[in-house]
Amino acid sequence: MSVDLNSRPRFAAGCRMAENNNQHVLLMPERALRLNGPSLEIVSRCDGKHTVAQIVGELQLLYSKAEPRKVEQDILGYLALLQKERALDFEP
Repeated sequence: MSVDLNSRPRFAAGCRMAENNNQHVLLMPERALRLNGPSLEIVSRCDGKHTVAQIVGELQLLYSKAEPRKVEQDILGYLALLQKERALDFEP
């Protein structure tokens, strides 16, 4: 399933971010995903307020030395993976 740039990602039911000993994790039913670097930057913006396009734009500025199209592709791929893992829902 493709991710719509105008949609607003948010945590699915039963999922949340947590911090333990300065390590950020995405807690999902029956598993946890360690977050750091770009993954932390992406997931921390999945608040139901930011659109996917806003997340892409903010990270393109943050990682300005990277190719903008590559940053966008990586973010869209990561969001699609989290959606497949049922960690994220997308609001129109």
